[in-house]
Amino acid sequence: MITGIFNRYYQPGLDNFQFNREELPEIANELGIKPPKNIGDLLYSFRYRRPLPKSITDTAPPGMEWIIESKGPSIYSFKIVQINRIIPNLNLRQIKITDATPEIINRYMSGDEQALLTKIRYNRLVDIFLGITAYSLQNHLRTTVIGVGQIEIDEIYVGINFNGTQFMIPVQAKAGNDQLGVVQTKQDIGYCTEKFPELICRSISAQFMDQNLIAMFELAIEESEVKIVQERHYKLVPADQVSTADLQNYRNCE
Repeated sequence: MITGIFNRYYQPGLDNFQFNREELPEIANELGIKPPKNIGDLLYSFRYRRPLPKSITDTAPPGMEWIIESKGPSIYSFKIVQINRIIPNLNLRQIKITDATPEIINRYMSGDEQALLTKIRYNRLVDIFLGITAYSLQNHLRTTVIGVGQIEIDEIYVGINFNGTQFMIPVQAKAGNDQLGVVQTKQDIGYCTEKFPELICRSISAQFMDQNLIAMFELAIEESEVKIVQERHYKLVPADQVSTADLQNYRNCE
């Protein structure tokens, strides 16, 4: 269905075009397949979780890729953008943090993005990463942004620093094979700019590297592209695994 809607509009040299979500059932009927009950889930999957079909990606120029953006209620667009991957730098040092996650939570949690958000919350990793005091305001926030339509933010924090400056902090979390999404980051920042213009937006993306190793990125938009402001890797360990040598190394980095 995604390939079908792409082929309906694509022409060589075209770098963006819009389509209506309601066209997808038409495409399914043309292909003789049963459309999914929730068309929105199909689009969400290709926007945030699954790669686009090879027949689509092969049409992108070198160094570029197709993305699907929301342009308003039921309206989406295919758009060519520069390839922009947010992936952990494996050469970055691991910072040991004493794991404050309750053992009973560790026993029963899964390894999905909800588990990642839970570990971030219990270990106050947003506070540690940004150097401010942050409080979880809401998770799985579904809202709308002008010119975009409905979006969902994994979790959003409000923060304050020693000077009284206040921050709005959207957090995007990914686990398993899911990739951190540039599109989602832009939408998170767009939400904060629109709804809380008086606060400073500091957008965070987090990803499990393994069960207790978490990569955290602060991201910003520069010239319409998402850029990495800073990146840290936090290893959650029992207290007795933070050695004197570790503490000395951290002191030397101050």
